[in-house]
Amino acid sequence: MKRTAKDIMKLIQEQDIKMVDFKIVDINGQFRHVTIPASQFTEDTMKNGIGFDASNYGYAVVEKSDMVFIPDLDTALIDPYCDIPTLSITGNAMVIDYPENRPLDQYPRNIVLAAEQYMKDCDVADTMLILPEFEFHMFDEAGWSVEPDAIGFSVDCEQAYWNSANQGLGCVVPHQKNYHVAKPFDRTYECRSEMCLELEKMGIEIKYHHPEVGAAGQFEIEPMLGQMSKMADNTMMIKYVIHNTALKHGKVATFMPKPVYGEAGNGMHVHMLLLKDGEPVFSDDEGYSHLSKTAHYFMGGLLKHIASLCALTNPSTNSFKRLVPGFEAPVTVGYATSNRSAVIRIPAYAKSPKLRRFELRNPDATCNPYFCYAALLMAGLDGIKNQIDPHECGWGPYDMNLYHLPEEEKAKLSSLPTRLEDALDALEADHDYLTAGGVFPEHLIKNYIARKRQECFEMSKIPHPAEFDKYFNL
Repeated sequence: MKRTAKDIMKLIQEQDIKMVDFKIVDINGQFRHVTIPASQFTEDTMKNGIGFDASNYGYAVVEKSDMVFIPDLDTALIDPYCDIPTLSITGNAMVIDYPENRPLDQYPRNIVLAAEQYMKDCDVADTMLILPEFEFHMFDEAGWSVEPDAIGFSVDCEQAYWNSANQGLGCVVPHQKNYHVAKPFDRTYECRSEMCLELEKMGIEIKYHHPEVGAAGQFEIEPMLGQMSKMADNTMMIKYVIHNTALKHGKVATFMPKPVYGEAGNGMHVHMLLLKDGEPVFSDDEGYSHLSKTAHYFMGGLLKHIASLCALTNPSTNSFKRLVPGFEAPVTVGYATSNRSAVIRIPAYAKSPKLRRFELRNPDATCNPYFCYAALLMAGLDGIKNQIDPHECGWGPYDMNLYHLPEEEKAKLSSLPTRLEDALDALEADHDYLTAGGVFPEHLIKNYIARKRQECFEMSKIPHPAEFDKYFNL
């Protein structure tokens, strides 16, 4: 049963809530917020919303930029990081119109809801379940400078191998050997356990947490499968909890894809499957890896559009420093079972028909999760609609380690874009699958590309410290 304003006002009274915080998502997928005293929260708040300027959130609106934020009361939860008792609520952005407001078609939450509706209209499925894996680093110190006389960054982590001479206790992790290390080498166990407990209090089920490969404080938290639009909301909250809990423990967390040179980077592998009337759409005992033709067509759509998808799933220049061979990062356009070197991996352990699925391994958590998940669904639906068979297209299955192929065989494979600029070129040329059904507005895609191109241009003007090493004395 959906919550009403009366339910929220009762909660405010029972929990002695002093402030109500409305969390709004900008075009980059970051939270912004507006807070009102709890005494001002009324049923009119639900109807009239909270005003904000959409242009300051990155949206290039064709109408006037003044919008209203309408809270979704089902997202209400007590914020554990506020000293003053605060109720946090997310929701949807609306265009001020008469006689009724209408959804802002560029707003991320509205797009993911539109993608789910398009899936139902296509009569392929009624539910998409996804499971994103959240890889991140926690550092004891992090700083950077981009000044005319000083350009560089520094990070530190007490368990990192470079502290073997300084640490004094000998509890350091060798290079690239952090995967599942136990105490005393795992220094942030309690911090991560607290993250998971806070998330479970919020109704976000957690599968597990563990140290990842990178020795300089790389970790992973993995939730349970969840409905796509709900998981997009949960993604925002998972990142919020990780950042704030780390800070509480005197650490700093980052989802930056490649914060440490020479170590594994942070991805956000996305597992996905479809259901119709509660039954699995992707399962077939006779199919390759027990996946149905529909599942293969869905994979075909992802692989066909993978270059343009990278503009949304890997939207930072740093993203492409992770997508290189040798660090368990995917670089090859293809699919296979239990193969971490292909873009699409089918987990062999998912044996139950209702859990049979695949994961897309290239995304990272610098993405706007609403754009990312909606785009993955739209690409997959395009594959189903056009019956794009990944095997017939020459995309696998690649049941071998692609990193170890001879160079002449590697030359025959297709690879992911190597720069954000290339991914943006691909998105500019290939986005009809996103605009199908009006899910992604054309003006949003144009605005997004323009903003990202400007970002690439600004980054290209900055001298890199490694350039001093290469060129200073020539």
